[in-house]
Parts: sequence; structure tokens; C-alpha cells
Amino acid sequence: MSTQSAATTKAKGAHMNKPKTSRGMSTMNRIIKAAEKEFGKRGYYNTAISDIATAAKVAPGTIYIYFTDKYSLYCHLLKTYGHQIRRNIAEAVKGITDRLEIERVGLLSFLQHVRRQPYMYKIIWESLYINPDLFVEYYEDFAKRYKTQLDQAGHEVTQMDSTVMAYILMGISNFIGLKYVFFDHEADLNQVVDQVMRFYRHGFVGAGQVKADALVGGEAIQALRT
Repeated sequence: MSTQSAATTKAKGAHMNKPKTSRGMSTMNRIIKAAEKEFGKRGYYNTAISDIATAAKVAPGTIYIYFTDKYSLYCHLLKTYGHQIRRNIAEAVKGITDRLEIERVGLLSFLQHVRRQPYMYKIIWESLYINPDLFVEYYEDFAKRYKTQLDQAGHEVTQMDSTVMAYILMGISNFIGLKYVFFDHEADLNQVVDQVMRFYRHGFVGAGQVKADALVGGEAIQALRT
């Protein structure tokens, strides 16, 4: 079996046993929360099951009731992140029909979510070194869903390859998140998103910007540029 095939099989083999009681669910959630903290602080390879067990205040054996191994626990956490981000964005944009407003609200929701869970970036990106298939699957799945939404937007958005557009928008979101969640913890996320939307409206070369600025007024323009 090739290395790539083995990695794919290993990714698909990650398993979690769903608790049958509320007490079991509470214990599992405590384990997941502890794993997130330990993976975020130490990194995947420097974290042992015993570290997670200590942080969760359970016996190491308890973790194996719910997860096959550390890898399965990590995969579950990665999958949960994807679901959480998509669910939060979907709830935030519910009822909005304007595509630009959907992008604005969605981006703000994403940045706020990451700020609440500061270990998320590190854990997601570490998957590239744990199993590249996990990294590819995470972003490809996100991009496919994004592409579908862009296709449905029709002429509300620039007519181009929607997969390319999805990755452009995802790239902007990811690196804006790095800068204004990790590098600059005190940034006003609303102001940051407003600047991103200015780019979305006018593009890289500022198409239509002079006309739009004239309508807004000099004082408002100055506020946006500072």
C-alpha cells in the first residue's frame, strides 16, 4: 500500500463512540475540551493521552471508552471545528439575501469564533504534519460548500471560476484571522471587516472606487483610509 493510500485509510479509520447517557456526554465533552487545550499548548506529538486525562480529570482508560486513540480524538476535534464554523456562519447570515452582506457577516462570525477558540488555528494547521490528507480534506470540504454558495449567487458576484474564488475568499479570511486574532489581539474586528469589504467592493485595482468615494463624502473616506 502506498504512503498516500495508508494515510487516507488511517484518516477514515478514526473512530469515536458516541455516549449513550448525558453523564457520558458530559465526560466526553470534558475530554474534548481538555484535548483542545493540550494540543493547542503542547502540539499533537508532544501531548500524551495521560496529559489529556489529567486536564480532563479522568482516568486515561476513560478516554478509550470514547476514542480509539489520540489520533481519533484529534480527528474528531478537527471535524468538530469545521461543523462549528459552518453552523455559526449559517446562523449569523440567516435571512440575509445580499451577497456582500453575507460575506461581511460571515467573515465577522468566523473571526469572532476564532477569537473565542484561540487554539483552533494551530490545531487545524498542524494536521498538515500529522496526516496531510486531513489538511486537504478539511479545506477542500470547506471550499466545495463555499463554491456551491457562490454558484448560487449567480451574477451577484464576479463571473470566474468559483473554486478559485472560494479559495481566494478563504485565504483572505484565514490570513486576516492570523493578523487580527493572533498578532493583534486588541483589533476592532468590525473595523477590520469593513476594510475587507472595501476591498471586495472595489477589487485590487480599485474599480469604481472614485465614484463610490465621491458619493460617500470626504470625511467618511478619510475615516476608512486611516
